[in-house]
Amino acid sequence: MTQTVQVDSAGAAMPLYESVPQGAARGAVIVIQEAFGITEHIGDVCRRLSDTGYHAVAPHLFHRSGDPVIAYDDMQSVMPHLGALSAEGLDADLAATVGYLEGAGFSPTQIGIVGFCMGGSVVVLAASSHALGAAVTFYGGGVTAGRFGMPPLGELAPRLQTPWLGLFGDADQSIPVDQVETLRDAAKNAPVPTEVVRYPEAGHGFHCDARDSYHESSAKDAWKRTLDWFDSHLAKT
Repeated sequence: MTQTVQVDSAGAAMPLYESVPQGAARGAVIVIQEAFGITEHIGDVCRRLSDTGYHAVAPHLFHRSGDPVIAYDDMQSVMPHLGALSAEGLDADLAATVGYLEGAGFSPTQIGIVGFCMGGSVVVLAASSHALGAAVTFYGGGVTAGRFGMPPLGELAPRLQTPWLGLFGDADQSIPVDQVETLRDAAKNAPVPTEVVRYPEAGHGFHCDARDSYHESSAKDAWKRTLDWFDSHLAKT
C-alpha cells in the first residue's frame, strides 16, 4: 500500500510518501530525497524497500519552499530550494519523521535511513543526531565545506550515533576521491560501526536508473550492500 500522509514539523505540515509492506513489517526505513524532490525514483526506492518487508517513508524536505519535483537537467530550478534548507529545519523534519514511525510501533533501533545525493548528506546529519538502527549514504557531498545549511560531513562523522555505510563513485566530479577518504577517516572516530565503499567506474547518481549516470553493476552491488546493512544492524521487530 502506498499513500501520502501529513505530519507536523515544527508547526509546518510536511507530507510523507509512505509504502507499507503486506503483512508484518521487519522494520522501518526513512528514504531521503535527491535534490530534485520526491521523484519517481525515490518512490521506487520506497516500494522496493516495502517489497522486502520494510515500512518505508520519504519526507518531502522541500515542503517549506513549494514542494516541487524538478527535472534532472534543471539544476537552475533546484538551487533556490537547496538554499532554503537549514540544519534546524532538517532536524525538525527528521524528528517528525522518526516520531511518525515511532507512533506506528517502531523503536529507534528498528528504524533505518537511506539517502541519495543531497539526501545522502542529510543522512549523516540524521545519524549524528539520532541513535537509529542503521544509516546508508549514497554519494552525499559536502565533506570539507558544508552544504544545504549543514556543517561539513567531516565534522559530523566522528559524532555518528548510528551504524553508517557510505557508497560513492570514483568518477563523481562533485565528490573527489580524496574527500571520500577524508570522510572514511573521520567516520572511523565514531563509536559505531562504519564502512565506506567506492565504485571505480561510477559517477554521481549511479543508483538512479532515470539518470544518464546510472551504472547498473555498481547500483546492484550498492543496493545489496544496503539491504545487508539494514539486515545486520536494525533491531528485529
